[in-house]
Amino acid sequence: MTAVVDEIRHLEEAAPGPAPAGPRRRGLLDRSWSRLAGLVVAGGVLLVLVGCSLAFGSKSIQLGSVIDAFTDFDGSNDHVIVRSLRLPRTVLGVGVGAALGLAGGVMQGVTRNPLADPGLLGVEAGASLAVVIGIHSFGIGTLTGYVWFAFAGAALASLAVYVIGSVGRGGATPVKLALAGAALTALLTSVTQGVLLYDVQTFDQFRFWVVGSLAGRDADVVRQVAPFLVVGVALALLMARWLNVLVLGDDVARSLGMRVSLVRTSATLAVVVLTGAAVAACGPIGFVGLTVPHVARAITGPDHRWLLPWSMVLGPILLLAADVVGRVVMRPAELQVGIVTALLGALFFIALVRRRKLAAV
Repeated sequence: MTAVVDEIRHLEEAAPGPAPAGPRRRGLLDRSWSRLAGLVVAGGVLLVLVGCSLAFGSKSIQLGSVIDAFTDFDGSNDHVIVRSLRLPRTVLGVGVGAALGLAGGVMQGVTRNPLADPGLLGVEAGASLAVVIGIHSFGIGTLTGYVWFAFAGAALASLAVYVIGSVGRGGATPVKLALAGAALTALLTSVTQGVLLYDVQTFDQFRFWVVGSLAGRDADVVRQVAPFLVVGVALALLMARWLNVLVLGDDVARSLGMRVSLVRTSATLAVVVLTGAAVAACGPIGFVGLTVPHVARAITGPDHRWLLPWSMVLGPILLLAADVVGRVVMRPAELQVGIVTALLGALFFIALVRRRKLAAV
């Protein structure tokens, strides 16, 4: 609560009161330094996993060859695999993991719901329907083609949810957004299933996208989604201060001079951009946006100024670890990352719930 109180004082712009006692100030500094040190350690773990993602795969490549692929590229098969396949896959894993972790943290803060995830706004359902339409009606059959259909579908579905949730008194409240998202998701999912049952050929192509995977994503896919990921990350991190106040309730936020509707719209836009880009590139990947913010909250507390950066680091840690596990457990075949994250995320979330109550948002 110390972080929340500090944020309220900042927003009120009131005259400063008595300075906090020396031990209290030292306690605040100690906690900040410990969080920063932990974040640096988590960044080191992420770098190790980046190395593992480049070194391990369905094909065994010597570590020396992996290093030579960047320092002394000779065009051999091993070097091409590392630079043309594993490197874009790793970069995309970092970006998508960070996007989903951040989107989950922002979504839970906006809705004040500890079980909220990025799919709550109909992002995944809208992207899935758009990809099905692209395959069925326009003959799209490549990942680079899926990206734009999926992103457009995610954006339109999220916009529809927000418009529906804004109707009536009070505007877009968390409860109305959740209900509108659930209703529209059910509708879009039904339409998607109807098209897939009608057209088996479309289903055969769609099932490789909908499982959620980093495999087969090349540098073109990375280049297409990178600008959206950068904009979404920047916007989400800028929301941290305001989310600290928004979680106290709309009435408290308004009494402090916050324009609640503007903040909620901006935060929702960040979630849509982040999740839309991630789903467009890799398909729906579950549990990252739900589980990661809880882990970050257990480490940092409810202060979004720390929770969001931690989520941005823990997300790719989980995603890359799941991707590496999926590549090595079934050699020479691969287990898609969406399946591994669902398994690991479900087990971890059950353990988290059993060990302690869900941290309040």
